[in-house]
Amino acid sequence: MASIEAALAEIKRGVEELIPEDELIAKLKENRPLRIKLGADPTAPDIHLGHTVILNKLRAFQELGHEVTFLIGDFTGMVGDPTGKNATRPPLTREDVLRNAETYKEQVFKILDPAKTQIRFNSEWLSELGAEGMIRLAANQTVARMLERDDFKKRYANGQPIAIHEFMYPLLQGYDSVALESDVELGGTDQKFNLLMGRELQKSNGQKPQVVLMMPLLVGLDGVKKMSKSAHNYIGVSDSPSDMFGKIMSISDDLMWSYYELLSFRPLEEVAQFKEEVKSGKNPRDVKILLAKEIIARFHSEADADAAEQEFINRFQKGALPDEMPEFTFEAGIAIANLLKDAELVSSTSDALRMIRQGAVKLDGEKLEDTKYEPTAGEYVFQVGKRKFARVTVK
Repeated sequence: MASIEAALAEIKRGVEELIPEDELIAKLKENRPLRIKLGADPTAPDIHLGHTVILNKLRAFQELGHEVTFLIGDFTGMVGDPTGKNATRPPLTREDVLRNAETYKEQVFKILDPAKTQIRFNSEWLSELGAEGMIRLAANQTVARMLERDDFKKRYANGQPIAIHEFMYPLLQGYDSVALESDVELGGTDQKFNLLMGRELQKSNGQKPQVVLMMPLLVGLDGVKKMSKSAHNYIGVSDSPSDMFGKIMSISDDLMWSYYELLSFRPLEEVAQFKEEVKSGKNPRDVKILLAKEIIARFHSEADADAAEQEFINRFQKGALPDEMPEFTFEAGIAIANLLKDAELVSSTSDALRMIRQGAVKLDGEKLEDTKYEPTAGEYVFQVGKRKFARVTVK
């Protein structure tokens, strides 16, 4: 195993909050493989890079020699996690859960090492609790404690209903940690209440409490909001290599370092060296290309990464575009019709919409068909017709 100092530095890479760090250090000093837990209800999300941040951390624990359990919440998935919800979430059917669980396994093994990953289902122990077990579990917490949760507190204050079974969810997730005797549980910052519940229940069951490690939410391509499909600022793991390459190249130079910290598997020392090279005058675009190729190779292949880079070079550096074109800068949130007009590519916003509908507008060489498109932060080349080009920076 790595030295405690080196292991701790890798574990803390990109971490938002670690509770408590001294207990983690004490566990590492025991010089044994720690039991690392990450749970997920199988709701079949459309995975994007934001979802992979925690999976990357789980892989880091694997590389350090620890025992990783990816827990599929087939039982809790039928209850429905109330985290961040302003209404009771419809529970999944048993058929939904089993079908989605297979999707999850396919997705996580794009990042995790299958040979070093234990897949468990929490129905193994939660189904066995029975009515008496559920009552004993519920006796561990009070209604007042549950109402300390931010989402419950807001719903209660607003007169929105809270179903009794929703109070059970944090207890069930916490009991998973008891069943697995986990040393460390990972989660997003929005899972703090549930993660800490695991510590409390472990103490009640005579176990050493788990350490809670929370990862931040990845900022999307706009550099402002968290990555999500609804904000149209995401990079999907199933995006084509060329789309993935273009999107990564569009992020700001500052945001690039956050992506390196949360998404890259490169050693911290190498990333630090990249930063020094950029400070010394190296073009950050070259460092961004390395990041794009690393991520594309992970979800596609090395050959796809090389091809995407060559396509990018051909498009932007080898005369596929005019050597000179007018340059414009706009604020994020500008409507595409206004952008095309203000960039002097069309005469009016109505003309812009007409050209989009006719398929005469291209964004970085790809046909743009969305008349409601709003570009996120980055650099783009817009083309209207065969002869009108503009290089646009969105801040």
